[in-house]
Amino acid sequence: MATITKKELVERITEKTKVRRNEVKLVCQEFLDAIIVELRKGNRLEFRDFGVFEVKERSARIAQNPKTMQKVEVPAKRAVKFKVGRLMRESVEMPPPAPKGVVEVKTVEMKSKQAVTAGAGA
Repeated sequence: MATITKKELVERITEKTKVRRNEVKLVCQEFLDAIIVELRKGNRLEFRDFGVFEVKERSARIAQNPKTMQKVEVPAKRAVKFKVGRLMRESVEMPPPAPKGVVEVKTVEMKSKQAVTAGAGA
């Protein structure tokens, strides 16, 4: 599985839209900055069929270090939660496409000899 960077996404969008790279980069960065600003305010961001970003409050708790078994206080904090949208979930659940140049071979289940001969005589 590959890691795709913001730079690579900008390049892909540039090729597809024929918009200058600097403009695409600026728009992408402004979009990401706007998401951060809204989450900092505590707002919920909903992108239909893509997903929802929202901030959840996590209360303070006592945890345990598994190595030393020592109790540790974990302070309350805010965390970003992302809930996947329907189209993204369905798209991700599908198997990845075969690489170019690779022919997919489908296996066909053969009927038993009795079923074939019984069907031919009827």
